[in-house]
Amino acid sequence: MSRALAALRTLRAFLAACLLAVTAGACAGERDETLVVLGPWTGDEGEAFEAMLNRLDDGTGRTYTYQGTRSLRETLVAQLEAGDPPDVAILNSVGELTEYARAGRLRPLPAAAAARAYPPWAPPLAVDGTRRTYWVPLKVDLKSLVWSREGQSAASPEWCVGLASQATSGWPGTDWIEDILLHQAGPDVYTRWATGRLRWRDPRVREAWTTWADLLGDRSKASVDQSLTMSYVGTPDPADKGGADPRGLLGSVTPRCTHEHQSAFIRYVYAGDPVRADPSAGFLRGRSAHDGAYEVAGDMAAVFSDDPAARTLVERLSGKTARTLWRSEAKEELRPFFPDATDPQPTDPTGRRIAAILTEKARTLCFDASDAMPPVLRDAFHRAVLQYFGNPTGERLDELLGQLDAVREDAAPDTGPGRLPASGVCAAPGG
Repeated sequence: MSRALAALRTLRAFLAACLLAVTAGACAGERDETLVVLGPWTGDEGEAFEAMLNRLDDGTGRTYTYQGTRSLRETLVAQLEAGDPPDVAILNSVGELTEYARAGRLRPLPAAAAARAYPPWAPPLAVDGTRRTYWVPLKVDLKSLVWSREGQSAASPEWCVGLASQATSGWPGTDWIEDILLHQAGPDVYTRWATGRLRWRDPRVREAWTTWADLLGDRSKASVDQSLTMSYVGTPDPADKGGADPRGLLGSVTPRCTHEHQSAFIRYVYAGDPVRADPSAGFLRGRSAHDGAYEVAGDMAAVFSDDPAARTLVERLSGKTARTLWRSEAKEELRPFFPDATDPQPTDPTGRRIAAILTEKARTLCFDASDAMPPVLRDAFHRAVLQYFGNPTGERLDELLGQLDAVREDAAPDTGPGRLPASGVCAAPGG
């Protein structure tokens, strides 16, 4: 009888433990088999990426779920503060990624993924005395582009400007200034400025701002207000009853503008339209010696959890199989650009021309400077661009550059371990 009571008590204890741990699946020796990927793509882009994730099933029993948001930084910060970070996050700011690596939030990548961390998108960082790779580019974009309708003369362009972008308004203007500085002063000066080693009040940086204002020319108050409130993708097409599909700035600005400075991703807006993309160097009053330099951006995957499967997932996401699947799932005008020339690239005519610049023609690729800056400085840069656009006077510019220098000194005064190296901004194309 005593043995029966003892067995019953053991069974009760086991069942009680199961009840306490049931949400974690501990009774069956199970754990959460789903890896969470947080990323910036929504709509058709998000659906294509999620479809690729679903097709990556390798029979291990692990599944993947994708969370797409346009408020990526805010969402990630909230999850980190709640102690519930995603397993993998995809960010376009190496400044943010550097901060997370230095704070011990990121896990170094396995060798196979690190081997695909082509420059300048993913420089190794020296954290805790060891140089390691903490993120890898999944897709990349070319920013040094000017868009215009076929047959439109480049002699006297009327520039389209749309600076609104929800919480990150202003970045289309920072792209202008970055691209101008790169072509006027060259990659070395650009790198020093992007990494906080050059003052904002340096004459070369100041000249980039005034060149932008000169290129845009005199603008009426109505035109300025329109640019400050218009989205960078323009207004919805009136023919679209749902009001969802934008028609691009070239079809949205009144009176009609002729040229737009924008990243390669905008090609999806002009799919099917007679719109041409050209390298920006010829429009920016730069030195011909710097024509082979291009500003680029990227979406990088980093691991935020201790689950080894998350590191394996990033390795797979950066591999050829995932890229082939992603390309097959995306609409033609949304097919991503990849950093390796041997990877599948877009097949539409505009996409092929842009891919050739990224992987074959460019001598130097320089990562988006504001995305290389600490987030607090990047955000101040965004705000300053909006303020200068509304009042492009020399006095106002001097005030804004002084404010940016103050933020720079507070945000990046050190050269300690883990800081983004100067070599991590501009480099010859890799892959």
